Amino acid sequence: MGWHCPGASYFTLLKPYFLSNPLTTPQRTKRSSITVMSTKSIGESDVGILSYISSLPGFRGILKQRYSDFIVNEVDTDGNVVHLTSLDAPPEIFSESRPTIVHSTSESYASEIESFRSLAGDSDAEILKAFLKQINSGVDDGISPIVFSPDTDKTHRTAVHNFFKKFKFLVTDTIDGPDSSSKCVRVRVDSGVQNNRGRFSKKRKERGDKPFDSRGSDNWPEHVGKFLRFHLYKENKDTQEALGLIGKMLGIQTRSFGFAGTKDKRSISTQRVTVFKQHASRLAALNDRLIGIKLGNFSYIQQGLLLGQLLGNRFTITLRGVVADSEDTIKASAEALGMHGFINYFGLQRFGSGSVPTHLVGASLLRGEWKGAVNMILDPREGETNVIAKAREYYKESDDIDGTLKQLPRYLVAERAILQCLKKCPGNYLQALKAIPRTLRMMYVHSYQSYLWNHAASMRVQKYGIDKVVVGDLVYCKENHTETAAVQNFEEYENEDCGDANSYDSCHLEEMCKLDPPTERNKLVKAVTAEDLLSGNFTIDDVVLPLPGSRVIYPTNDIAEVYNDLATKDSISLMETVHNVKEFSITSMTGSYRRVFQRPKDYEWELISYVDRNLPLAQSDLHNLLKSQSVEISKEEKIADKSINEDLLDSTEQSGCCKKNVQLEAGENENENENKNEQGSQDQLALKLSFTLPASSYATMAIRELLKTSTSVRSILSLFHY
Repeated sequence: MGWHCPGASYFTLLKPYFLSNPLTTPQRTKRSSITVMSTKSIGESDVGILSYISSLPGFRGILKQRYSDFIVNEVDTDGNVVHLTSLDAPPEIFSESRPTIVHSTSESYASEIESFRSLAGDSDAEILKAFLKQINSGVDDGISPIVFSPDTDKTHRTAVHNFFKKFKFLVTDTIDGPDSSSKCVRVRVDSGVQNNRGRFSKKRKERGDKPFDSRGSDNWPEHVGKFLRFHLYKENKDTQEALGLIGKMLGIQTRSFGFAGTKDKRSISTQRVTVFKQHASRLAALNDRLIGIKLGNFSYIQQGLLLGQLLGNRFTITLRGVVADSEDTIKASAEALGMHGFINYFGLQRFGSGSVPTHLVGASLLRGEWKGAVNMILDPREGETNVIAKAREYYKESDDIDGTLKQLPRYLVAERAILQCLKKCPGNYLQALKAIPRTLRMMYVHSYQSYLWNHAASMRVQKYGIDKVVVGDLVYCKENHTETAAVQNFEEYENEDCGDANSYDSCHLEEMCKLDPPTERNKLVKAVTAEDLLSGNFTIDDVVLPLPGSRVIYPTNDIAEVYNDLATKDSISLMETVHNVKEFSITSMTGSYRRVFQRPKDYEWELISYVDRNLPLAQSDLHNLLKSQSVEISKEEKIADKSINEDLLDSTEQSGCCKKNVQLEAGENENENENKNEQGSQDQLALKLSFTLPASSYATMAIRELLKTSTSVRSILSLFHY
């Protein structure tokens, strides 16, 4: 069945959908006035996700049964969808002379390699052999460190370190392995020997006015962009994990990379990444060693990427095991999503996946309850791994910071930052909170803004419907309506220091970034009047709601009461602050606006019948790239065949006939296997969707509109019946 674009409407008006007492406030603990919720993970109603656009019935479907069912391609600021189309490094354009390595490596080191083979095995010996060969070639720049196989035996790693003491031009160290129980020995060229650095380095005045930059080569031509941009393709890995692996192989820190937004771990994604002063050939060489990651489409540019520098994401989502009362129900829902979109809620990822939602931490910060916020971040919580749970319990019972830090995984950046600060400044909880990287600690306050926005959006839909603008609504202005408008402002997002954003686990921000779409910055916003309704200048697509701040206006109808009522119940004022810490105060934030309704762009859908649930139903960038390369190889082979003389042609044709027979037999076997599968398995139905959303919108909210099912973890797990 081919792709479908929205046609006839199957849309009917949603009746107001109210939950019993949806705006009640959670209970408070005896230890402090901070609000807490059940120890179970949060549900959609807890954060204001209450309504749907369509009243069509939902249906069952499995989201992300395979990670290949969720494909994400970044959309850059020019509107181009980012794809991986090449793995090759461009021709080197570096002609600047470089200092030579001062050590002699003209020997073959055959005996040393064989000795190392008996110590470390064939695989690591071959890696060392290639490494020494590269050094012997005379190349003195761009020699990547090598990393040997994971090793859990400390005694054996010590023997490996001792082995390399005979190589005066090499240094070794130990780095983390692919899992928490293993380590890897890394070997690299001694930078002090290679580039006259370390204790032998020249003084700056002896180098002239040109300093070297420790993040990359100190001999970089001025005519070449200082940043290498590449497309990162990854499977079932989050952005931080992938860049961490690449950084280890290159011998650089993860913070050296820049990117526009994080992508979901359980997915296949392609996005742009930049790195400072690195050669494309170094990164291209990693493709043979990386698993589930490919790097390509290299180019040199003058500026690195920052968070938010994208228009959005292109999603290809496959819902498997679709069950409905009829196919017409599925088709009607798919058409309605394309025609009318979905409520533009902040998804559950915005509020964290743990039992302590980030918006509750944010509420504590806004109230100035520093100790309470620290406790919420550090205290034991339900649903975490045994290692993390054990570490949290240990700290709660012992207050032993050093012992807790030894147990806490490094990706728990907020917890580790707080503990390290409390170790230096006992009892200074505000300072401990400020030790968290700014982008991460501001996420807590922003999630509380999102919590208020979600509830306001639900009330707007429940009270006034989804088909028309009403008096008091806020709308983005048309060009000729500026007399009473308020300026759209994104200052609190744009001014965020994103320098440390690469150092924390950002899996909860998988489908959004800190910046709203660049095309909607600096737009004017106004409240709709009766005259505006008569003029017909505004449609439901123009309606926005504010994220609270000092420079936003609120609707002039009763939707504004939702903000004040909820904030008051949480002992928070939207107009004044109870403390003088600006970054944790709504009155010091400028605020922004967000569209209430979002339509997917370039929307397509397709119903697919399948038997084998292990086969992918959508093609990834890597699949398409390898397929195109095989086509090119076939073309080259055909051209070569034309040059074969007549004597060989007959034998070639005979060989070709044999191949055809073999292929035919194989095909028959495949058909037999398929028949067997069909007899043993029942055909299932899948719905494949492809659409583009702005960077601030959540694809899970679009899927929620289709299925009429909660996107919480417990609800998703209930769909998995194999």
